Amino acid sequence: MAGRLKGDREKRDPAEIKEFFREFAVSKDPKLRELLIEEHLYIADILAKKYINKGIEYDDLYQVASIGLILAIDRYDVEKGFEFSSYATPTIIGEIKKYFRDKGWVIRVPRRIQELSKKVNNARMTLSQNLQKSPTVTDIAAYLNISEEEVLEAIEASRVYSPQSLDATYEISYDDREVNLSELIGEEDKRFEKIEFVDFINRTMEKLNDIEKQILIDRYFEKKTQVSIAKKLEISQMTVSRIEKKIIEKFRKELEIT
Repeated sequence: MAGRLKGDREKRDPAEIKEFFREFAVSKDPKLRELLIEEHLYIADILAKKYINKGIEYDDLYQVASIGLILAIDRYDVEKGFEFSSYATPTIIGEIKKYFRDKGWVIRVPRRIQELSKKVNNARMTLSQNLQKSPTVTDIAAYLNISEEEVLEAIEASRVYSPQSLDATYEISYDDREVNLSELIGEEDKRFEKIEFVDFINRTMEKLNDIEKQILIDRYFEKKTQVSIAKKLEISQMTVSRIEKKIIEKFRKELEIT
């Protein structure tokens, strides 16, 4: 093992990587863990870049993505048959999105600004009722006996530092439409939820013979009837039914293994 870990990093065979995962699951060797991390850092890089220009620097995103990668390596079970990249992607994106929630939108505000912001908001509500219109900065400053600069500071602080709902909408002036805040900070691709399912289907199909694959595709992907499939393959409907039951049993057994 030690000999294989030495030397410059190079493109490794997927089978060798799987063997490293098997060994790490048993030994928890720190050097082997480091090798697996280095081998898959490209995944963290790709996913971190997906979320740049959303208000957080790439270096911070890459660091968070790398933490997600390490978590995925520690939890990955190669014996389940899923590709590591498919397993790691949702874990890494989950860490990135959690970072946005925890760090990106909630920042400590000086108590003076907190109190001033509360006064400005209360004054805005009172003046709106009294004036029957939205008060100006000048109106608020005069009402609170503070400078207009202080009013602007409080308003800006409220916008920047207050937690924002991911469902909040913002108008985009240049194309006259609204977007959710979740769109601005990036959303997890819904296809990630289907990754393991697709891997399961592909892996099980490899264990089917040609006629079984054809019947599976025609029956469940093309939505054809057993009668039409029987005519196409020039076999009886009974044979199609028997083969279909055999296919279902193979999938059931594969699911039990998984």
